[in-house]
Amino acid sequence: MLRFPGIIGRKLGMTQVFTDDGRRIGVTAVEAGPCIVIQVKKEATEGYNSIQLGFGQAKRLNSPEKGRLKELGNLEHLKEFRVQGDAFKVGDKVDVSLFQPGDVVDVIGDSKGKGFAGGVKRYHFKGGPKTHGQSDRQRAPGSIGSNTYPGRVWPGQRMAGHLGARQATVQRLMVVKADASKNLLLLRGAAPGGDKGIVFIRKAEKRK
Repeated sequence: MLRFPGIIGRKLGMTQVFTDDGRRIGVTAVEAGPCIVIQVKKEATEGYNSIQLGFGQAKRLNSPEKGRLKELGNLEHLKEFRVQGDAFKVGDKVDVSLFQPGDVVDVIGDSKGKGFAGGVKRYHFKGGPKTHGQSDRQRAPGSIGSNTYPGRVWPGQRMAGHLGARQATVQRLMVVKADASKNLLLLRGAAPGGDKGIVFIRKAEKRK
């Protein structure tokens, strides 16, 4: 089982590997870590135990960011993870050696942005009839509200709009391989987002 709640990484893309019995499976390659512990929160002071990790190299930092990171480096991506106890201290390194093949994790990232999309693509609407003279209704959303009651459009009505570029979580992906020498993590299945996107990998919260 995982001895650490999570890590920050960068999605490299998808590939395939073969198991010992000859089966081919698709995997997502993630450059995970190394991450630096930049802050430790304790229950006695903040009310809960957690640590904040930093990952990646930023081109430049403003004065508040430099003051927060101190001498830990120009870390670009920061993320807080809950922990049990206070076994970590500022400056500790976290890498993929904390993972073992067979571990189950959740992967959080931003989904691919699709731009402006209609109701059929965005919410899988059925669309209008394909015959009886309906030449321009094939991908129309249909009625969005009656004129008597409610006499308006309800807030939250599913309509055309921006699709993607939102936080998405893929649950229960199995760790196929963890190579600490290359900071490489292979996860079975697809992770959210495009190549080179930042992802957060945590211990799976749901049981099988």
